[in-house]
Amino acid sequence: MATRAIAMLPCIIGSLKEVGGGIQLSTSGAFDLNKEKLRRPDLKPEGLQHTPRTVNMVELGKTLNTLSDPPVKALFVYNSNPAAVCPNLNEVVRGLKRPDLFTVVHEQFFTDTTDYADIVLPATTFFEHKDLQTAYGHYYLQVSEQAIEPLGECRANVEMFRALAQRMGFDDPCFGESVDEMIDGALASSNPWLEGISRERLEREGQVRLNFSGQWSGASGQSETAEPFLPFAHGNFRTPSGKAELYSEAIKAQGLDPVAAFTPPGESRHGVEKATFPLELLARKADNFLNSTFSNLPSVREMEQPNLLEMHSADAQARGIADGETVRVYNHRGEIFLQARVDGAVQPGVVSAQLNWAKLGPGFRNINVLTSEKLTDLGNSATFYSVLVEVESTKCLP
Repeated sequence: MATRAIAMLPCIIGSLKEVGGGIQLSTSGAFDLNKEKLRRPDLKPEGLQHTPRTVNMVELGKTLNTLSDPPVKALFVYNSNPAAVCPNLNEVVRGLKRPDLFTVVHEQFFTDTTDYADIVLPATTFFEHKDLQTAYGHYYLQVSEQAIEPLGECRANVEMFRALAQRMGFDDPCFGESVDEMIDGALASSNPWLEGISRERLEREGQVRLNFSGQWSGASGQSETAEPFLPFAHGNFRTPSGKAELYSEAIKAQGLDPVAAFTPPGESRHGVEKATFPLELLARKADNFLNSTFSNLPSVREMEQPNLLEMHSADAQARGIADGETVRVYNHRGEIFLQARVDGAVQPGVVSAQLNWAKLGPGFRNINVLTSEKLTDLGNSATFYSVLVEVESTKCLP
């Protein structure tokens, strides 16, 4: 709800009609591919009344340890390293250690998660398979061509799942589709922004800007802009009313009051749990890692100091902590021992530490032993930055 309030500011002042006057988290929503063609909800067994169960990976620890009716007995991990990136890491690891859980990890490297796998299967890198690429920060759609043949026994995701489907006896034609056919299906969207963008065109031009109003193809073959892209200058919001809904019935239907006063998270400087754990933790990403990716490369690790805890001098002095000292950072979920850096990089009441692979951290832990599985009030996302901790000097520990 706090993020929603911020997003409403350009609506209130009318700046959405100006270039650069909006607000942007990600451009990925503009790439309205035909996801139903890939997800194939029409393959749901005839007579099955309920929607197949979906669980949120933010709650992986809770899922593995408490979900029942039925419990999760098998875990197939791909495109992720949950034993490093999931919150409440102690619970995640406890679940991964279950003797009755069959875990397969499709990976390129021996990560934290492969340590708990029953089977590790080799995965391709993006050099070894063809793919359709959307974007996080721009409006160009691209096809990345395969540069080399897969090394060893590596398989791409689609090849792996196609083989599994065939071995399990699924003979639907979609499980025999080539990567090109899957890309064609994804591009077969009714969204006018994708009109005129085909796989053949992407292969020919390399990258193609979405077909916004005012776009035309210049003599060079590159997309040129006749008018600036202002998607909400005249409304056209993706809401039932087509307007920016300061008051939203859709949000009210989720059990939230869209006009209620802001309630701070329990784990914050204004929250109810501050009396027990008085410091806010910024469990931040490292500058040179990509989430947990590249943590295994010594040359990249040399550019980082992931086992540090940044503190303000006022908080350090109050706890008798000196710069460079090993400290215990803890809350009711777990603890980790880090080296204090008292350099004024954070404000009083705040400490900061970086994400790293657990196997490369002190005691085979990383900062996610401290983070919470609690979901955001909207979007069901992670609350990595709503975490309270306490810090103490190890000089006083037995």
